[in-house]
Amino acid sequence: MSTEPLDRRIVLSGLWTSMLFVFAYVDIFGFFRADVLEGALAGVISGPGFAIDQTFLAATTLYILVPSLMVVGCLLLPYRVSRRANLVLAVLYMGTIVASMVGETWAYYLVGSAVEVGLLAAVAAVAVRWR
Repeated sequence: MSTEPLDRRIVLSGLWTSMLFVFAYVDIFGFFRADVLEGALAGVISGPGFAIDQTFLAATTLYILVPSLMVVGCLLLPYRVSRRANLVLAVLYMGTIVASMVGETWAYYLVGSAVEVGLLAAVAAVAVRWR
């Protein structure tokens, strides 16, 4: 067992990867819900009622591309850029996830979202201590 600490870049990349897995599975599990499935088949997001159209799908793709690219960005971006990006993006994404929890009553969604927020808080904490 090694006593050397892991490189911060690897830790951050791993945290983003874990967050994305939880994010994906929470969305996948949503399709076991009748309201979500019926809404998707009708072309709307249940709850807020957003239309599932080109604009929604493009915006959703951009939303998920950012943390997806952070997996590799943590490894390749210059230190200053990576540190700032990790801090800013972790806080922004925490805000969007907490906002999506408002009014939600399904336990799987609340637990998954809480884990996502915890992982993003860890991203921010690692980035803050990264010197």
